Amino acid sequence: MKVLIVGGGGREHAIAVSMKKSSRVDRIYCVPGNAGIAQIAECEPSIGVMEFDRIAAYAKEKAVDLVFVAPDDPLVGGLTDVLKAEGLRVFGPDKKAAILEGSKAFSKDLMKKYHIPTAAYEIFEDPDQALAYLENARMPIVLKADGLALGKGVLICNTLEEARAGVREIMLDKHFGSAGNRMVIEEYMTGREVSVLAFVDGKTIRPMTSAQDHKRACDGDQGLNTGGMGTFSPSPFYTPEVDEFCRKHIYQATVDAMAAEGREFKGVIFFGLMLTPQGPRVLEYNARFGDPETQVVLCRMKNDIMDVLDACIDGTLDRIDLAFEEDAAVCVVLASEGYPLSYEKGFEITGLEKFEGRDDYYCFHAGSRFDGQGRIVTNGGRVLGVTARGADLKEARAKAYEAAGWVSFANKYMRGDIGRAIDEAQSI
Repeated sequence: MKVLIVGGGGREHAIAVSMKKSSRVDRIYCVPGNAGIAQIAECEPSIGVMEFDRIAAYAKEKAVDLVFVAPDDPLVGGLTDVLKAEGLRVFGPDKKAAILEGSKAFSKDLMKKYHIPTAAYEIFEDPDQALAYLENARMPIVLKADGLALGKGVLICNTLEEARAGVREIMLDKHFGSAGNRMVIEEYMTGREVSVLAFVDGKTIRPMTSAQDHKRACDGDQGLNTGGMGTFSPSPFYTPEVDEFCRKHIYQATVDAMAAEGREFKGVIFFGLMLTPQGPRVLEYNARFGDPETQVVLCRMKNDIMDVLDACIDGTLDRIDLAFEEDAAVCVVLASEGYPLSYEKGFEITGLEKFEGRDDYYCFHAGSRFDGQGRIVTNGGRVLGVTARGADLKEARAKAYEAAGWVSFANKYMRGDIGRAIDEAQSI
């Protein structure tokens, strides 16, 4: 097979690495790709993920057998529909199904209608009405821009003043662009956060192993929200009892709800969960693999990824026995100092050769490129996802931080407490 991956981050690099292991894949293409992906695939950096016609033309030119659409923007924008109309085989939900991530208001209403456990909420299109509602609301409270905002459109407000400022930021100042034309205000939930990715074929769902992300920029979960500063898998808090509840009341219920709405979902659903004292609740849905969760989940999957992708597309996922290694993985994101606000790019990255020939250490590129001299340099806020596998989470974490020290670039920044919850879980 020849496969085209749409995207250029750490998630896409992890997907490419999984595909590379498949005996069924002969050639991998990627648009736009990055310097890490380019070492195992043919990249075309001039094509952006929202250039639908160019992507379709490139896929046809290369005569690919499958296009894997990885990021949220093109999925929500309908790239899958465009490619299918051109006769191409595609992995990823169509536009009607991708609204599960594209509109938080839609997903909240869906959960309410089909009794899927989530936080209480209200939806607003008028900022004055939102401000009036907040006057009598309990704090803390959560404000969410309705549309896509690069994983950063969520504000947790501890006081009424913060909440008022949040409404201005989202709805009036349009800090997240048109994503803030509508806003969801929801109750603040407490508990452990867990992420579960799941393959879906429209009717059958196969959950993958659990993971836990770290969104805040700084140690101790301080600082601004980011796209993710690190993750680990599996989560020690995702017990068999939690899994049983979620399979019955959340996972299958979501797939069935989408089908009932005439929005058959084929692809990957990301379930962001909060394990509250009252039981698991849905924090958010994504209509694709998460980043950096993919980096710690796919490296532990035993199945040939191509078999699973085919089953999702063909509606035969019920025949797949999804299996994962009994070990653990931890990913530490190496970012550019100043992320997620402003940061410099173009610094040479050294030490990457230390990952070569190892099957328990990975260096997934998120923001990298080749410069004019053929050197690999930084090209984003999140630069690398240094990932390691170990017999358990403690060993995987130690190895991930060891490997993070192998790599150097001028304004390298990372959190020092990724997976700290592992220690807490072991002390309970």
